[in-house]
Formats: sequence, structure tokens, C-alpha cells
Amino acid sequence: MLAFITAFAVVFLVELPDKTMVATLVLTTRYRGWPVFVGVIAAFAVQTVVGAAFGTAITLLPDRVVAGIVALLFLAGAFLLLKEGFSKEEDSADEAGVRTAVPFWRAALTSFGVLFAAEWGDASQLATAGITARYGEPVAVGLGAWLALVAVAGLAVLVGRKLAGRLPTHWIQRVAGVVFAVFGVIALTQVF
Repeated sequence: MLAFITAFAVVFLVELPDKTMVATLVLTTRYRGWPVFVGVIAAFAVQTVVGAAFGTAITLLPDRVVAGIVALLFLAGAFLLLKEGFSKEEDSADEAGVRTAVPFWRAALTSFGVLFAAEWGDASQLATAGITARYGEPVAVGLGAWLALVAVAGLAVLVGRKLAGRLPTHWIQRVAGVVFAVFGVIALTQVF
């Protein structure tokens, strides 16, 4: 249960300020919410399985090597989040166009493709791999991570552009980056 809760909490925090949330917001302004949500959660499911599988493969290594890899994964995630959180560029959903009337399947496939590509090497995928390697519970971690991603996607779809304007995303990214750095340092202490 701890692996599930940890995965949910970490991935939820990491995804709130992430580009994938902004992409979901933008897609929701262009297409109906339901097909966007279906496409996005399907992409998240595939990427979560990949992250949990990678984390499971890591657990086959000696404990000190696993701790080192987990530390590197979390520190890489911290770097990416802090870099994004302190960048001068502001993500904006204002570029979103007018809603387009397209078939359900087309909007869902477009959403799947956009989020599937955006999630490769993303902080949430690194977190899923790292937490799986740490706890050795790929199903619990994968389910927790996926449900966190679904929750964030649901928020993005339901609230749309209004959410992007009200959340200070750079601060959330900074906090998530610090949390990742702490996890990375903890894992590093287990290496030595």
C-alpha cells in the first residue's frame, strides 16, 4: 500500500505543472473533453507500464546498484523539474485555438499521440521507474502512478484553460524538483 500511495502522491505532484498537463489543456480547448480524456489516459497507461517494467528490470540488479540507479533517476527528474520551474519561458494555454468538430476517434487518437510522445523520459515516467525499483511492487506503483496521471488529466479536461491561469506552475515545478532531489539524496546515501 505504501508503494501505491507514494507513487500516486509523487506522480500527482510532478504532473500538475508538467507540459503534459498543458498539452491536455490545449487539446481540451480544441476538441471535446471526453475523447481527449480517453486518448490521454490510454497514453498514460502505456507509458506507466513502460516505466514500471523498467523499474522492475532494475530490481534484478544488486541492491547498491539499484540504489544508485534510483538516485540517478530521481536526480535527473529533479534537474528537469527545476530547470523547467526556473526557466524564463511561461507555459501558456492561450495559444489554443477554437474547438474543432472532429470524430471521437480522431480526437482520441490525436490526444493519445500527443501525450504518448510527450511522456517519453518525462519526470513521471522516471518517478514510476524509480519508485518501482525502490519498492519492488510494479503493480501497486503502476496503478498509483496511472491513477495520479488520470486524476491530473481529469482536472485538465474539467477545468480547461482556467486551471492554467490560476496555478503557479513554476512554483509547483520547483517544489516537485526539490522533492525529487530529496528522494535522490536519500537513495544516494544507500549506495555508500
